[in-house]
Amino acid sequence: MITSMVLLNVERNKVNEVAEQLSAMEGITEVYSVAGRYDLVAIVRVKDSEDLSNIVTRHLLKVDGITRSETLIAFRVFSRHDLERMFAIGLDK
Repeated sequence: MITSMVLLNVERNKVNEVAEQLSAMEGITEVYSVAGRYDLVAIVRVKDSEDLSNIVTRHLLKVDGITRSETLIAFRVFSRHDLERMFAIGLDK
């Protein structure tokens, strides 16, 4: 599985509309409204690079209001939350 983060700049009056459209797309598991240089971050989880390419180069281009995007591909996940859960298996709290 490939996980990537797509950082998006969106027209101000279309942030909510774009977020709703993205969250309905297959392969996009989460969409965050964020502060800072970008307006939205879409988390994409797909089985292979071809699926990622289709989302980024075909589907996102059809969403009106996106002005700029940058795609980051994850190599590995480091999650304190996941590590704590893994080591807590079998322990009663």
